[in-house]
Amino acid sequence: MKIVTDSGSTKCDWAVFDENALQIINTQGFNPFFCTSEQIVSVLKKRLLPKISAEITDIFFYGAGCRIEKCNVISTALFALFPQAKIEVQSDLLGASRALFGNEAGIACILGTGSNSGFYDRKTIVKNVTPLGYILGDEGSGANLGKRFLSDCLKNQLPEKLTQKFFKTYKISVPQIMENVYNQPLANRFLAQFVPFLKENIAEVSIYNLVFDAFTDFFTLNVIQYADYQQYNVSFCGSVAHHFSDVLKAAAIEKNISIGKIIASPIENLIAYHSTN
Repeated sequence: MKIVTDSGSTKCDWAVFDENALQIINTQGFNPFFCTSEQIVSVLKKRLLPKISAEITDIFFYGAGCRIEKCNVISTALFALFPQAKIEVQSDLLGASRALFGNEAGIACILGTGSNSGFYDRKTIVKNVTPLGYILGDEGSGANLGKRFLSDCLKNQLPEKLTQKFFKTYKISVPQIMENVYNQPLANRFLAQFVPFLKENIAEVSIYNLVFDAFTDFFTLNVIQYADYQQYNVSFCGSVAHHFSDVLKAAAIEKNISIGKIIASPIENLIAYHSTN
């Protein structure tokens, strides 16, 4: 049996499969910038191992934050749990590229809790505009949208009825927001949790413009930096891209960019990829 894993900062999908069977298991996400190998092992012993009965021969883990210097955090945890398996840990960007393009070239983009982009040459990522994380970058991501929304909300830039609706929906105070953003761990997840509220109220002009501007910033600061970007397929993976696809397409038109595929999750396409590669 093989395992293909797609892990964001918020959630993680584990596909356990061979030519005869497929099982999808969901756990929390694991970003090696925000967790340790020990923490990963602790969670997976409870949430993953009890659901797997077959011997695992290969694991392909694609994850947010899986840069070269951080991959060992994931691989160490997986080896502790599956010492007999061949383990490959790669970035979520390479996973998205393989899911979106297979063995073709293109510009792969991720819009989930975080955001990223890269030029894929049919085998690997050869160019990447560094996303910089939710504080300095991650334009268009769930965390970025949440940050923009809270800033506008708390600085009285939104219609009063919308602000009142927000506080009524989430039952949260300004001190609690400040505490979670500045003093508690995983502030990116905290910020991204408000994306469903934006989706629910996308018909409000102020919310539509907020999301539209975030996406145009993503195109300007990321996609347009790739040489000859208009000659290649620009495709998207991630929950934010999926749920706001209409706004994303409108922002792309504004920047004279043609969008190819938009998929919510790469897991099904990655299963197909690793069934033949």
